[in-house]
Amino acid sequence: MDRLTVFGLFAVTAMLVFYALEGRSHWFTLAFAFACALGSTYGFLQGAWPFGLVEGVWTFVALDKWRRLSRSPPAA
Repeated sequence: MDRLTVFGLFAVTAMLVFYALEGRSHWFTLAFAFACALGSTYGFLQGAWPFGLVEGVWTFVALDKWRRLSRSPPAA
């Protein structure tokens, strides 16, 4: 396994883990956004630009969700 493949495996695994934990804290949503950015970077570096593009979109979707969650009052 080369370094790029290991990086991609790390990025996609982090996305899965943080997506599963999103309901616990809005900080996991931010971590998911960061992992999506890593996944996007991997896609472009690998030459799979459609994957990189879609993961880039998911980065902004997750950032918007985090922004909305961080501004809402905590549930009682």
